[in-house]
Amino acid sequence: MASDSCAQVGLVPEADVACDDAVLASDDATVGSDDATRRYMDAAFAWARDALRHGEVPVGCVMVYSGRVIAGGRNTVNQTRLATRHAEVNCVDAIYRWCEEAGVSPVAVWRATDVYVTVEPCVMCAAALSQLGVGSVRYGCANPRFGGCGSVLPAPEGETVFQQETSRAAEAVGLLKLFYQGSNPNTAALQ
Repeated sequence: MASDSCAQVGLVPEADVACDDAVLASDDATVGSDDATRRYMDAAFAWARDALRHGEVPVGCVMVYSGRVIAGGRNTVNQTRLATRHAEVNCVDAIYRWCEEAGVSPVAVWRATDVYVTVEPCVMCAAALSQLGVGSVRYGCANPRFGGCGSVLPAPEGETVFQQETSRAAEAVGLLKLFYQGSNPNTAALQ
């Protein structure tokens, strides 16, 4: 079960494991190191599994500021019936709330924020993350239908670094396959 401190601020889904501040922000792991990348991607995958449990496309995301997870989320498109409620957008909203509560400038926070997401961000999300000026975006698998980091359109120009974590691609694809084996109840009206 997630620790109370992490669940209260929405860093991990309540039904998942592995949110111990020591695990997600330990002194021996630097953002960008293999160990830190694995830990942050693990947290993103926890959100993706939560999305799957809730009938959403299984995409999960965490955002890390100065070596600490400050936002985590999943797709909520079906739940909200809003096509823009992607995991990354939900995390962006959470960071703006965090900045307001902490009394810090969002501009400074974005520059020191790294994003870990299970699937290549779509064109909309990739553009938004680039415009916000996040430091880097690491993702598990390519998104050949909607990818905005090279699969469909090239990554947006700017200082944000987009990098695929190929060691997690099969895991991300596996979750997507599980979702698409079923039927999306919100597409019935489109048939």
